[in-house]
This record gives sequence, C-alpha cells and structure tokens, in this order.
Amino acid sequence: MSRKMKCMLSLLAPLIYLAACGKDTPTEKEPNEQVTNNVLVDSLATPATVALFNNLKTLAQSGLLFGHQDDLAYGIGWIATPGRSDVREVCGDYPAVYGWDLGDIGNEANLDGVNFQQMKSWIKQAYARGGINTISLHLDNPVSRGNSWDNSPAVKNILPGGSHHAVYLRTLDLIAAFLKDLQSDAGAPIPIILRPYHEHNHTWPWWGASACTAEEYNALWKMTVRYLRDTHALHHLLYAISPQEISSEADYLQRYPGDEWVDILGMDYYQLWDKAHVSHLGEALAVMARMAEARGKVSALTEVGIDKVAIRDWWSNYLLAAVLSNADAQKTAWALVWRNQSTDHFFGPYPGHASAPDFIKFYQHPFTIFEKELPAMYE
Repeated sequence: MSRKMKCMLSLLAPLIYLAACGKDTPTEKEPNEQVTNNVLVDSLATPATVALFNNLKTLAQSGLLFGHQDDLAYGIGWIATPGRSDVREVCGDYPAVYGWDLGDIGNEANLDGVNFQQMKSWIKQAYARGGINTISLHLDNPVSRGNSWDNSPAVKNILPGGSHHAVYLRTLDLIAAFLKDLQSDAGAPIPIILRPYHEHNHTWPWWGASACTAEEYNALWKMTVRYLRDTHALHHLLYAISPQEISSEADYLQRYPGDEWVDILGMDYYQLWDKAHVSHLGEALAVMARMAEARGKVSALTEVGIDKVAIRDWWSNYLLAAVLSNADAQKTAWALVWRNQSTDHFFGPYPGHASAPDFIKFYQHPFTIFEKELPAMYE
C-alpha cells in the first residue's frame, strides 16, 4: 500500500468511527449547554479531548503513530533552534507524538534543561500542525527533596492527612497552572495526554513498588486526578498509566487504580536488544491491547528504545517487527522513543547515524504514521 493510500485511509477512518459513536463524540452544543461523555475519566472533557481519544482509538486499528521525547527542544548538535527536529531531518517529517516532562516544575527549566516557557510554545506549535502532546512527571521526592530516583518512602506522607500533603498540593498547583496555560491562538485548551507516576511496578521512583503499597499508589493516582480535574477544573486531559515491561494481565493490574481512573493503557519497554525480545514485546503489547479493547481504552507503547540505537536495523526489524508480530499488538496506538541528548545518550535517529537508512525504511512503511499523515485529530 502506498503512503498516499495509507494517508487517505487514516483520514477516512476517524470520520467513519465518529459517525458511529453517537453521544460519546463531540457535538454542536447550545449556548451554556455542557457537553458530557461516558467514555473518559473526565465526563466533562472538552470535545477536542474526546475527539483525540476517539481518533487514537480508530487509528490504532490500522497504523502505528511514531513519537519522540523533547523532539523540538534539542537534538544532536543543536538546542532550541526554531523548526529543527532530528526526526524531521532524517525522514522529512515530524513525529506524530511529542513527549515532554514537567520534572523540576517551578524552576525556569525542567530536569533535562528544557525551558518551561519554550516548552509551552513547542507544545502549541505541535498542536497547530495537528500533532499530539503527551506529558510525563519526573517529580522530585516531595519528602526528602531528592530527585525522582530517590525512592525513599514519600507517598503515604503526601496523601490527605499526611505530613507533606499541603506541600505536595503546591506542586500539583504548579502543574495545573502550566497545563491551564496550554491554549491555542483562539484560546481553546490544547488536549494533553498526561502520564503521571510511570513505571510504578519498578523500584527506582519514590512512587514505585518498593516505596509504597499498591493501595497508597492507587490513592495517589486518584488524588492527583481529582485535584486536576475537579479542584482545578482541567478538562483537556487524557490520563495514561504506564508500568514497565509487563508480561501478563495480572502483572498489569497489580497496581492499577481502576478503569474509571485511566483513559490510556501504556507500557514502557527498554529490553528490545535482541531478537528474543521482539516476540516478548509483541506478546506484551497484545496483552495490553486486549485489555484496552475489553475496557474501551487505547493502548500505547509510551516509552521504548535502546540507548545509542546500536543495532542498524532496529527500527524495522525490532520495533516495527514487534508491533506487527500479531494482530493484537498491531492495535498499539503509538510508540514513543526517548530523547536525543547527545551522541553518548540518544534514542531517536539523527542525520549520519548508522540506523538512519533503516529509519527511513521505517518511515516509508505503510503501517507507520508521522505528523503529515495525521487526520484532524481534534475534530
């Protein structure tokens, strides 16, 4: 199938889906009439946010969106240069999905040196071109004041009634203010996929498996959603959860807060170093896709990659091969690789790298979707 034909199909599929979805999709409303939905965590989600969810669900049936962390902020040999993107300079197109992080919120720049004001501008640019923005939260330990990787216990202290509850709410206030400021030129809220407290089944973070109980983690998740959705009235968020490298439904559900608290079932995966893990990732994606389909959710490979992309054909014969390995894995909405910090630490392609020719093959494959091929995701 040609890329032109693939693009036409991706444009038509959401229209067919939206026509069939009835009350769960955005509709014209009378003045002062509140549009509601019975699909998302937020029943008051904006029509554009509901449309984004529905369109992701539709596109996942026929293609894989490609994403990259901090894609517009920096790359190999450049920082904050308008219009630049390592991905675009390799294949001629921007990613479909852009990843950002609010770690060190309250400072001028985040934990990876990305200026928060510039981040807002890049999010707005991506949205204006039709792209999708997702935000993770590498927040400092709110009790010890160490970084995210300080896994000393904290969660029990920031829940309601805890010694640091009020302190943590101030951090959530900063996050809410940032999210509230994400608006289009017309003043409409920009839909965001928020991915808090990720890789919670591992032990590295203060919200991880060694630092809090499942009950405490679930309480933290629910408290955060309530605070952003109900207290701050943020209605342009989709909530994504993302354990790391699960193998079964039981693995996935160990610290799961419940279907009414999650919109997108994600997974982070960093074991794709050999062919044995191609089938392992494919099976894990299939587990997650079946769970998502049964619950009316979207499934996504929310982080993936190998540092320095040391395998020349990794894009086609490892990542794409895993997604294409079975019919259920093919329902994964997107795959996002981590950031290109330097030649010593990068996960995406860049011009001149040994994997760049294979990335072009990956881009040209009829199953992959980049920004130019996206339909109107917010309609």
